[in-house]
Amino acid sequence: MTTRNAIFPKNRHALYEEHGYSAAIRSGDLLFVSGQVGSRADGSPEPDFEKQVELAFDNLRATLEAAGCTFDDIIDVTTFHTDPERQFGAIMTVKNRIFTEKPYPNWTAVGVSWLAGFDFEIKVIARIPDSGEMREPRTA
Repeated sequence: MTTRNAIFPKNRHALYEEHGYSAAIRSGDLLFVSGQVGSRADGSPEPDFEKQVELAFDNLRATLEAAGCTFDDIIDVTTFHTDPERQFGAIMTVKNRIFTEKPYPNWTAVGVSWLAGFDFEIKVIARIPDSGEMREPRTA
């Protein structure tokens, strides 16, 4: 059996313990990040939708940073939306602030009926850079 190399952000939120999952798992030079939601530190959802999306990206950023990654290292994105047609504009506003340069990561958006009280969730796969790679981190 392979040992899981779990990654957690410095200020991990309550949902990891409450639901029994890791923020991310490292496998070789890949990082598989669990779905990140717009949760506050206590695990409760941010009620304002655009702020919930921003907070989900903030939680994603913290998990990526814990593994030595940035948004530039993301290869694959999957997002889940409870009302895609209504939410699309707010999601694109946040997304476009973060992913400003081509080539963009590939992206799959899925409409769902339930996200445990949340309206947006994002999960990614990222490549963990070699420690010797020189690059400028992306800011959002």
